[in-house]
Amino acid sequence: MMQKIPARNLNSEDLDSRVFNLYEKREKIFTRSIEGFFQRIRLFTGWPLLLGYFLLPWINLDERQAVLFDLPARKFYVLWLTFWPQDFVLLGWLLAIAAFALFFVTTLWGRVWCGYTCPQTVWTAIFMWAEQIAEGDRNQRIKLDKQPSLLSSKGWNRTGFNKTWRRVFKHSMWFGFAALTGVTFIGYFYPIRDLISDALQWQLPLIAVAWCVFFTLATYINAGWLREQVCIYMCPYARFQSAMFDRNTLVISYDTARGEQRGARRRNTDYKAEGLGDCIDCTMCVQVCPTGIDIRDGLQFQCIGCAACIDACDGIMDKMGYQRGLISYTTENKLAGGSWTWKRPKLIGYGVAMLVMCVLFVVVLWNRVPLTLEVMRDRASLYQQLSDGRIENVYRLRIINMDAQDREFGISLEGLSDFSMIPDQTVVVGTGEVRDLLLRVQADPASLQSFNQDIVFVIQESNGALRAESESRFIAPSSSVNSNQGRAQ
Repeated sequence: MMQKIPARNLNSEDLDSRVFNLYEKREKIFTRSIEGFFQRIRLFTGWPLLLGYFLLPWINLDERQAVLFDLPARKFYVLWLTFWPQDFVLLGWLLAIAAFALFFVTTLWGRVWCGYTCPQTVWTAIFMWAEQIAEGDRNQRIKLDKQPSLLSSKGWNRTGFNKTWRRVFKHSMWFGFAALTGVTFIGYFYPIRDLISDALQWQLPLIAVAWCVFFTLATYINAGWLREQVCIYMCPYARFQSAMFDRNTLVISYDTARGEQRGARRRNTDYKAEGLGDCIDCTMCVQVCPTGIDIRDGLQFQCIGCAACIDACDGIMDKMGYQRGLISYTTENKLAGGSWTWKRPKLIGYGVAMLVMCVLFVVVLWNRVPLTLEVMRDRASLYQQLSDGRIENVYRLRIINMDAQDREFGISLEGLSDFSMIPDQTVVVGTGEVRDLLLRVQADPASLQSFNQDIVFVIQESNGALRAESESRFIAPSSSVNSNQGRAQ
């Protein structure tokens, strides 16, 4: 018969004699609240991101929402910039930079992203805070969980009233915060003011309602019910992080040489004479862990690097009068008596790649021209020979003004010497407008060098601030071009 043990109790000695049962029931984790240096850092990193997420859609710039991904219009507004589908290459660069930044930071500092800035971590912390308000501290929540419900198998139970109203209060706060999260997320795609106004007037489109409900439920389930299971089973980062770790990566570790043997003792006693280490086996590091692991079992992929165990252990060390750092941010080299170094090929490679991509991204973004010109030949006919012998080609020009202001452009043509354009005038294109223009180009066959001649259409502002060009071809009957060339010879 297989012996089952929870994942959080697994250590290296169990690997030969014990196996996991992947279908065992989830064991509830009742996390103890803790204060400390690293938890204050988490507040300073988590709250700005949280407030930025909720407040950013309400900020207006240039009479529009500061950040809005307008999918129907195919325009993405990010602060003072407007991006179009043509700019998706920039999105690819940005994702690549983010990936290498994650690799670089993970190799250097471990899972600081998971512990301090990951949305799952931040939102779960908010839900756990609401749980503590409704149900009390860890011991109170454990006792409450063991109490019978208001309606048990034996019928009406008056003693379950306390448990029921506290659970209703908790889930109400969870659902309210989840709804706020879902509505705000949709506000990045549907103008937030219009979203609220249309919702209050019962005029919100069904698709917007569906997405609001979806993200509300997703937040409620992930941050309220799944919690550590998202990090352990669903997040791929925990699985491939080991490929980026090395012996100089900063990780949270337990000093086994100092802490063992564990055991209870009285304060101010010579515990070392009894063969004990600094660890009093209070299990505070386990009680505060959001994923329920025991960091004393060694580095585990379930550890998200939140440093709650460090703050808890340091507090116990202070009470016992011992030196801090039994659990700390350290490296394998330091634990083995070595020293830390940044001169590592992997770290340098990630850093150089990230720096090069950042420079290229800034250069491309700086030189980005918010103007696009597309030229399409008329498919009805290749050319038309007029009564005066001139050759006419018809083109359709599509001008996209991606700038934040209306612009007036002049149209010119390069590659022909004796030609005329109809109409030959400037064109005004509004901000964000896609302007289609039918243009006729007439040329003297005597001036043509080939029956299939390369030409370039150019649109340019009068002050030269914006300029775009697009290549095409001017087609003429080969007989007229050859005869003209023969007469020239």
